Amino acid sequence: MAFTLRQLQYFVAVAEHGTVSHAAQALSISQSAVTEAVKELEADLGVRLFDRHSRGLALTHRGQQFLRHATAILADVAAARRAFDSDQAALEGSLALGVTSLTSGYVLSDLLARFRRANPKVTVSAIEDSGEYLEHLLIGGELDAAVMVTSAIRERSALQVELLSVSPYRLWVPIGHRLAAQESIALADLAGESLIVLRADEMEHEAVNLLAALGARPRVAFRTRSVEAVRSLVATGAGVALLPDLVYRPWSLEGDRIESRDVSGALPVVQVGVVWRRGSPLSAPARDFIALAQAAQGR
Repeated sequence: MAFTLRQLQYFVAVAEHGTVSHAAQALSISQSAVTEAVKELEADLGVRLFDRHSRGLALTHRGQQFLRHATAILADVAAARRAFDSDQAALEGSLALGVTSLTSGYVLSDLLARFRRANPKVTVSAIEDSGEYLEHLLIGGELDAAVMVTSAIRERSALQVELLSVSPYRLWVPIGHRLAAQESIALADLAGESLIVLRADEMEHEAVNLLAALGARPRVAFRTRSVEAVRSLVATGAGVALLPDLVYRPWSLEGDRIESRDVSGALPVVQVGVVWRRGSPLSAPARDFIALAQAAQGR
């Protein structure tokens, strides 16, 4: 039996939410329907898509690979439906977007692919820069919209922010690390650990401040602007990392496993949103991009 679009939708929801119960709540259906759909999908594909554990579900390596295909299929179906919507004329014109380094690969790339499939006649340009500079470009009318970390926005009175997602910080550790076996991890348990720091958006500031709150200067083993470098360094035991779930993937480029664990205490969250100039009339492409971003994050 071939898998169905509904099975793909339920699979993606579980992958995004981490538990069947949260996915069912987001989809407004029963947990048993989600569980059955995932089991049928795994049987049809002949692979295990999730590892089951006490905290919920984690994608296997095959599951991570299939997730990319599933999201692309669902996006193509949505684009096909839009293409045959008789009430919507094909958009034309241009769209100028801004993006910060953290959101460029993990949020914008997927949104941009969806938008281009739905609006092939719109010319899209995008620039990656710091949040502060993107704010300057938005206020100056040089960008239509930006996808960025919104928790550190300075000019809130001049900008309109539509929140897309909230991502909590979690601890990344290699397989076999002492903390991976603990039922509960506190910030104090991280004292003395070598820290791998991501220098993107506000990530470095938040991670170092969290550990500094323990009363000791954090031992930073490595600073990098590459999330892939963080993954590789953590996976090989060079240190641990405190990063938002937004950028977590369970495998490094070398194929080594990385574990992600909750840390008790008042950890920050990363808010990602689409931002545009307050009071400024939006072009049709900009309105459509914002609507698409809202719909994609609300799946």
